[in-house]
Amino acid sequence: MAPNDSAGTSGGTRGTAVGRRKAARYIVPVAVAGVAAATIGLVPALASSGDPDLPKISAQELIEKIAASDTEQLSGTVKISTDLGIPSLGGLAESFASGAAGGKGGSGADPQERMTELASGTHTLRVAADGPDKQRVSILDDAAEYSLIRNGDQVWAYDSKSDEAYHATEDRAAKDAGRDAGRGADKKSGHPVPDGVPTTPKALAEQVLKAAGPTTSVTVDGTAQVAGRDAYKLVVKPKQSGSTIGSATIAVDAENGVPLKFTLLPSAGGKAIVDAGFTKVDFSKPDASSFTFTPPKGTSVTEAEDAKARHGADKGLGDLIPGAEALGAGDQGAKDTKVIGEGWSAIAEISTPGAAGLPSKASDDVPAEAQQFLGALGDKVSGKFGSGTVLKTRLINALVTENGKVYVGAVTKDALVKAANDAS
Repeated sequence: MAPNDSAGTSGGTRGTAVGRRKAARYIVPVAVAGVAAATIGLVPALASSGDPDLPKISAQELIEKIAASDTEQLSGTVKISTDLGIPSLGGLAESFASGAAGGKGGSGADPQERMTELASGTHTLRVAADGPDKQRVSILDDAAEYSLIRNGDQVWAYDSKSDEAYHATEDRAAKDAGRDAGRGADKKSGHPVPDGVPTTPKALAEQVLKAAGPTTSVTVDGTAQVAGRDAYKLVVKPKQSGSTIGSATIAVDAENGVPLKFTLLPSAGGKAIVDAGFTKVDFSKPDASSFTFTPPKGTSVTEAEDAKARHGADKGLGDLIPGAEALGAGDQGAKDTKVIGEGWSAIAEISTPGAAGLPSKASDDVPAEAQQFLGALGDKVSGKFGSGTVLKTRLINALVTENGKVYVGAVTKDALVKAANDAS
């Protein structure tokens, strides 16, 4: 929820959940899309006429306006729709309930469990921010609300439906070090949600803009009104073939440079992969009560350290996939990763531990539901590299070969197979 970071600030589109914590983290590793990040190179363009009638501005000037925005206070309502093309979990959800919220003493309010809901379907969020240390995100449901609140080093999450709360005290020194290294929360604003789960158009826009470079066309394409605010439309398109991304349109507030709406379209056509925008927005200082929380009497409270210890014993779908830790794009994965190509068509090649491929049949370690899900998500392919399975979504695809290599990126299945053949 960072309204005033530069366009190059780290964001992360890794929140591609399939409904369970480890499946969300590992099966569709959106984090790897960050390998396409490069210095921003813009194609100068002037805004075409439109409604509202605004002064002409170049793409370079509009990017600079976003980067220079000093807006630190806002509140409003955001509608976000996500369609990654991930098949239904079906019976898999029950099979892995023990590794999710409420299982093995886990908390239904744990942000790592709940915020991944934004990776599918349509949701309405109520958001608020007051500087770098006070933010609130609430997911609104018909009869319930899930809220995640940061106030200084205190982070609270509360699920009104289950009357469960989650509490953490941040290590500010560690967070500051992570921000300086380009990891964790946004450098200026911090962020109360798990890494890779964007909740505002600003966070989504940053992820696209950081990937812009010589392989990108960036233009201004008219104007619009979003949540009653005049805005310019910045359009970002890959110049290369082979990417799953067709274009990203960012509606930028004409007055203060804050992205108000973000739409990501696939190269294959059809409905948007992600469509997120303010329906209401107010840039005045939010009420201080927005960032305070006291658990109601009788609420079940889970402390972060206790939850972390319990999660260590959980076994989610990610544990059943060889090399899943490497796909997490963490420190261990980076050691055995190299990048093929550049820009939007960049592909990460990962060597999985033990050179093991995907499980080929159900076993004691691979429940039938998990194998069925992997089959629904994947296509069998073969080539010079041997054989393997492409785990596919509308945004990120991953080829896992039987000899333990993984090729992943925001590219088509054909591009992954070609990369594997060329590397053989």
